[in-house]
Amino acid sequence: MPVYDYACAECGAFETVRRIAERDEPAECPRCGASAERVRVGAPALLGGASEAASEGEGGYGMRHRGCSCCP
Repeated sequence: MPVYDYACAECGAFETVRRIAERDEPAECPRCGASAERVRVGAPALLGGASEAASEGEGGYGMRHRGCSCCP
């Protein structure tokens, strides 16, 4: 099962193992028992914006097609 990050208002951050279906539900803080919300972290933009990648012929993940015998 995956590990998710949560933040308790009183105790701070903690991690817990949960089913994917439960990931967005509040988790119980292991220290004080309070309800804690999941911390969502956005992925960093590594190769510039999507418009920059598109202008260079790259895909959404910064990958470029190198050509092969099966593609025209």
